[in-house]
Amino acid sequence: MKYYNNVVELIGNTPLVKLNKVTEGISCTVLAKVEYFNPGGSIKDRIAEKLIDAAEASGHLKPGGTIVEPTSGNTGVGLALVAQTRGYKCIFVLPDKVAQDKIDTLKAYGAEVVVCPSAVAHEDPRSYYSVSDRLAKEIPGAFKPDQYSNQNGPASHYAATGPEIWKDTEGQVTHVVIGVGTGGTVSGTGKFLKEVSGGQVQIIGCDPAGSVYSNGSGRPYLVEGVGRGDDFLPQAFDSSVVDGFVPVPDLESFMMTRRLAKEEGLLVGPSCGMAVAAALEVAKDLPKEAVVVVILPDGGRGYLAKVFNDTWMRTYGFMPRLSDAVEDIVKTTELAQVKPDFTVADALALNEEFMLVFANQSPVRVGEILGLVRASNIREANPTDSVLDYMEAKPTLLGYTDTIETANKVMATNDCALVLREGEVLALLTKE
Repeated sequence: MKYYNNVVELIGNTPLVKLNKVTEGISCTVLAKVEYFNPGGSIKDRIAEKLIDAAEASGHLKPGGTIVEPTSGNTGVGLALVAQTRGYKCIFVLPDKVAQDKIDTLKAYGAEVVVCPSAVAHEDPRSYYSVSDRLAKEIPGAFKPDQYSNQNGPASHYAATGPEIWKDTEGQVTHVVIGVGTGGTVSGTGKFLKEVSGGQVQIIGCDPAGSVYSNGSGRPYLVEGVGRGDDFLPQAFDSSVVDGFVPVPDLESFMMTRRLAKEEGLLVGPSCGMAVAAALEVAKDLPKEAVVVVILPDGGRGYLAKVFNDTWMRTYGFMPRLSDAVEDIVKTTELAQVKPDFTVADALALNEEFMLVFANQSPVRVGEILGLVRASNIREANPTDSVLDYMEAKPTLLGYTDTIETANKVMATNDCALVLREGEVLALLTKE
């Protein structure tokens, strides 16, 4: 009989699949390493096993212990499926931009999930990094693998992902394109391929436009699980093995993700669309004999309510217009801004009824909006009170290509709405 003792034994040895449709006009071979063939559905299964093995060997994780980890979802799934086979509990701390499907998936594996705001600094006590630190200290028998600094993450890719690419391409690979989040995949895979090829293989990182890896400002982006929104570079990231970076705007990432499903039969996540868009940029001028491998980190079933949902895409301003659109009735305007450290007196001095709370200057990304303050709610308040004491949730969202009919329906039950174009706030639409 042929069988596996548990799902953990299925990790690794994922296939390379040639891209045919989206590579039109490109001479060289572009191969996708499809990581959703791992049992947990993503490349993070690889590091999960290695992180837990190392923690057990060092004595940091003992029988009956609890694993606490900040994650965008995929690392949590990997840790959860390995933990299940070994009797550990799991608590995962996620940023609030993570898709609900991912949260539900983690819960389905029996994990506890804590959601934290993403529009806060790394060191803020509310950030998902800080909350995970606190929980790991407070819970008896807890262990935080910390994929951002744990060198066993890159080691897992050095031991398996890199060798698999080299073996399956028979040493003919010339370029490897990898999305960079924690930095573990690009560091471990890149190190192996650099060594085995005598430095000939080019390692190209990619991240969302705005991420600091490719010298962006760190402003929020909507692609999950990759890039960095602050100047904190993970210890798992080894920049010495990366030959260059390609930044990819959210729009390109999302549209390529949808194309991969429709044209290549690959239902993958947005970070995969990002990586393929970057790979095509790398491949476009390469000779016929070049072989480009692009790693697709996960599957797309966790994103059905987002990137594959036309309504979500249109609401965030990523879809083309169909008829009379919101952009016809609004103009880009300077938003009435109150900063988080403003007092009530500061806010009232603006002489505006609706004021958005955000720290940076316009143009502002939707992820930077903390909430809304109404002058009518603070006129009788103590002038020295913080505006945060009176802040409401951020307004309803409208895409700039949403129809005017949709806008009328939204405004029938709301007195204001944020108008977005590719995740950027164009204007605050009001009934006046």
